[in-house]
Amino acid sequence: MQNSYVIDRRLNGKNKSAVNRRRFLERYKKHIKKAVNEAVNRRSITDMEKGESITIPSRDIQEPHFSHGQGGRRTFVNPGNKEFSQGDRLRKPQGGGAGGNGAGQGASDSGEGMDEFTFNISQDEFLEFLFEDLALPNMVQKELRDMEEFTYRRAGYSTQGTPAKMNIVRSLRNAHARRIAMTGSSRRRIKELTAELESLEAKGPLADDEPRIEEIKDQIERIKRKMAGIPFIDDFDLRFNRHEKQPIPTNAAVMFCLMDVSGSMTQSTKDIAKRFFLLLYMFLRRNYEKIEVVFIRHHTSAKEVDEEEFFYSRETGGTIVSSALKLTDEIIKHRYPPSAWNIYVAQASDGDNWNDDSPVCRKILTEAIMPLVQYYSYIEITPRDHQALWYEYESIYGDFPDQFSMEQIVEAGEIYPVFRKLFQRREAA
Repeated sequence: MQNSYVIDRRLNGKNKSAVNRRRFLERYKKHIKKAVNEAVNRRSITDMEKGESITIPSRDIQEPHFSHGQGGRRTFVNPGNKEFSQGDRLRKPQGGGAGGNGAGQGASDSGEGMDEFTFNISQDEFLEFLFEDLALPNMVQKELRDMEEFTYRRAGYSTQGTPAKMNIVRSLRNAHARRIAMTGSSRRRIKELTAELESLEAKGPLADDEPRIEEIKDQIERIKRKMAGIPFIDDFDLRFNRHEKQPIPTNAAVMFCLMDVSGSMTQSTKDIAKRFFLLLYMFLRRNYEKIEVVFIRHHTSAKEVDEEEFFYSRETGGTIVSSALKLTDEIIKHRYPPSAWNIYVAQASDGDNWNDDSPVCRKILTEAIMPLVQYYSYIEITPRDHQALWYEYESIYGDFPDQFSMEQIVEAGEIYPVFRKLFQRREAA
């Protein structure tokens, strides 16, 4: 018998064990998501995107296995001894099969045990679990705004192309049609000559017909040689699949981030608002390629700012929420036509607003903004009772239940659960 050896000479890629790691992450998904949730609430703004260390209790890494246990109904023949006599009945051992007692792998009286299993997930894996099952609601494909996405669609056949695009069936069909067209008269002539030849040969061996018979045979032979010279397939028989580059509708979106930075917003309240918007910003940047973010800070007046100023500026003042809504409406009408953009708005405030301004906010939202946007989310960061702005927004929620959502956040630990609730992936209606 001859042994065979198989040598794997494939190079060791960096992601050689990616499939096994993916399977491992899926198996312990519950522990990872719990650790990610705790990390989001624990971390500061600056280290939000780092990976995380995951710890799995030793009891959860055990695998079930089959083994012979002491339970069940069995019959033994034991030798006699000083403890038992013939005919004694022995009690069934307590604790079931597998010889275990359910005590797990923790530290025992003898000082031996098993440590919990700890591993690290990367930054990408952390963000993947962080934003799993989240999506911008009500996103639809808009018009061909900038035509940056294309797809190739079949557009008939061409006489030129690369060998990879050759249509074999169409080419052979053309060659067959060409051969039929070029040899039609020849085949009819052969048929006529053959009929004449058969009639002459049927008369018998007459000396007068011999020259004609030879002439007919020569003509048939010349016609067949001519037909054999016609190529089976020629260049102009070839046909190639033709594809046209066609633009596809884009799902471009814009997110307006409205943050209240008035004097009533304490530093801890602003920090919660910034962490909420940072989560939103990371979510948008990771999951959507074609999305723009507009940052608006407001106190008594609103101003469009860049990312740096939005998160780190220290400017403050009084509170007029309608100033931010008016600026949002102006920007939408000037730069983001609803026919081409999915428009989203996220607003964070402590709810403190001039009482005369809250009805104005409701009017602007109801008449100007809500008909244009796909989704509007409002979070109120306050441990106090709600004020007029909250109740005005409640009436908007009643008018637009599918497009408007509002939640309250009291402490930092509620940021991530509220974020998931606002942007939970929804089933298409």
